[in-house]
Amino acid sequence: MSPARLALAAALALLAARPAHASFLSGDALDTAANWLSWFVIFLVPVVGIAVFLFVHVLPEKIAERRHHPHKDSIKVLCILSLFFGGMLWPFAWLWAYTKPIGYRAIYGTDKHEDYFVEMGEKVRAGGLSAEELAQLRAELAVVASKGALSPELRRVLEHLDALVAGSAPTPAARDTRSVEAATGGGE
Repeated sequence: MSPARLALAAALALLAARPAHASFLSGDALDTAANWLSWFVIFLVPVVGIAVFLFVHVLPEKIAERRHHPHKDSIKVLCILSLFFGGMLWPFAWLWAYTKPIGYRAIYGTDKHEDYFVEMGEKVRAGGLSAEELAQLRAELAVVASKGALSPELRRVLEHLDALVAGSAPTPAARDTRSVEAATGGGE
């Protein structure tokens, strides 16, 4: 192909080209869309970013609570401190929430927070535990009691479990009937 023909083909291609549009919008519609997008980016994106940042920062605390970690209160404090130190302490809180407190178990006889035993005691009162789970809970509390670390609340749970095992614990319905009779002066 000769250079003259090539130049002519290029000129015809340039004349045949249509103007390109950068957007499907034009004029005032483009300005309005850009305005709304800018307000969205200025206000909504930072709010969502801060919410996600705070949600991620409390994850170790939530994990520790779900796992009944005995140091869950300390992990919560570390999460709060991490907010003030720009998130630098957060990985330590995350790791701490997933560790198994071996030293705590050696000292106190358990690796669970006291709230775990209180929750399980409430499940026992509601009748939501099987005999095996009941025996396991009683054995764990007996180990904690042997270490001498029972709070008054846990002592009440253990006494209730002992009474259940001995067969002398009243059922919730019988207990309610007795409390109604005592309140009304009946049953004499």
